[in-house]
Amino acid sequence: MVEELELSLQQRSGREVCSSDIGELVLDKLKSLSEVAYIRFASVYRQFSGVSDFVATLEGINATKAELTAAI
Repeated sequence: MVEELELSLQQRSGREVCSSDIGELVLDKLKSLSEVAYIRFASVYRQFSGVSDFVATLEGINATKAELTAAI
């Protein structure tokens, strides 16, 4: 996963990379690999302040799953 992220960052036109860009790329990769890893990383990266942040993120994952299922 790290090599994939590094490669995609190297292919960008600019030399500087914002840490927020890296964080979002990591979240995208984790979402497809493991929901638990995604939630754990998101809770720190996005600085969840309570249960409502976890619930909102879980609802977002479930909505994405429902959209993908409906498209099939």
